[in-house]
Order: sequence, then C-alpha cells, then structure tokens
Amino acid sequence: MIIRTIGESIEVNKKSLLLEYLGIKKDLSGIQKVTQNIELIASVPFCLSEETKIENGFLWTLSTFDLDRFGERVDPNGWDFLQYQKNPVVERAHRYDIPAIGKMEGLKIDDNGLHGIVIFNSKDYDTFGWSIGERVKNGVIRAGSVGFRVMEIEIPDRKTQEDGTALIFRKQELLEFSICNVPANPFALAKIKNENNEKSNLDCATHFWDCLINKS
Repeated sequence: MIIRTIGESIEVNKKSLLLEYLGIKKDLSGIQKVTQNIELIASVPFCLSEETKIENGFLWTLSTFDLDRFGERVDPNGWDFLQYQKNPVVERAHRYDIPAIGKMEGLKIDDNGLHGIVIFNSKDYDTFGWSIGERVKNGVIRAGSVGFRVMEIEIPDRKTQEDGTALIFRKQELLEFSICNVPANPFALAKIKNENNEKSNLDCATHFWDCLINKS
C-alpha cells in the first residue's frame, strides 16, 4: 500500500503506520471513520484474453474483496465513484504531470468487485497512450492501480484475522486509476477462458505470479 500526500509518496507494509496516517487509534476495534484526507494507492493485476478485449477497449477489474499481500481487503459495496465519473481519466503510473493515456467507461459494482472499461487514446493524437494500450493488448503490461480516499475502515476482531485479514476498507472514494507494472492483489483479474470456458481467478492469479517469480 502506498500513501500519497502533498509532496510525497510513502510505501507502508505495517498496519500500525497506516492507521497512524489515517488518524485511527490503534487500540480500537470495529468500523472507524477516517479523519485524514489522504490518497491510498493499491495495485491490481490484469489478465488479457479474447473475452477481455472488446471493440472499444479492455474490460478491467479495478478491485475485489480478496485479501492482498498486505493483509487488506476492499469492500466492493463501499465504492463511491460519482465524482470520478465526471473526469474518468486513466493515468500512467499515477503521474499527474503528464497527460492522461485514456479514459474509463462503464464503471459498475457487483459481488466480485469494481469493474470498468479502459479505453486508450488513439494513435492519431497520442502515440504514447496508444503504445501503452498495445503493451496491454500483447500482455507486456498486466496490472492497474487504484488511488482512493478512505472514509471508513474496519479493524477486524481476532477471529476474522485468522485468515490473515488485518484491515478492511468499508467505504472509499475512487480518485483515479492508473496503468502500472507491479500488482498487489493477485485476485483482481479479468475472466480467462479455458477449454471448458471456465477458469478461476485463483488459477489466473497463480499463472500471473509464476510469471514474476524466478524459480531457478
């Protein structure tokens, strides 16, 4: 998880540090309202398939409720993207100082997560944005990353923490979406077909991580 504040970005891998930035007391449990207005950045991977590529763009799962490698979950039903829809730009690696490389359309929420359609800029006026789309098309880039403002966070009880869950984001506002290189949540995947037209997110995630890990 990356915390973005004015002038700096900080990567955190400890719950206590994140809670401190969010203004939440560490000795409390249950759902807490967040007092600090900061942006959190969480990466999600993407697997390309014939089913994923559509006429005008790419179907993308921005976020799921699955446990990421930092022990965090994001409640799909807690997403607020009304303001984002007024300016639904897709960025490259959270760079605010360069033009957007595309836009997001068709945002929706279901029990599996937050989904949308990424449409990259045309080559006619943006060769860079178009080239990122070509990299996605050819499987060179497989990950996206959401930037969001947390409004409510849940500190799970001991029983809930038995599966490794340290924090649950219950309400959050989508601020931006970026195409990036390194994922944090191996389950935020587009659907992939196999011979039986079925393939689980877990199978896709396993294949994804196999591509990143040197087993030699």
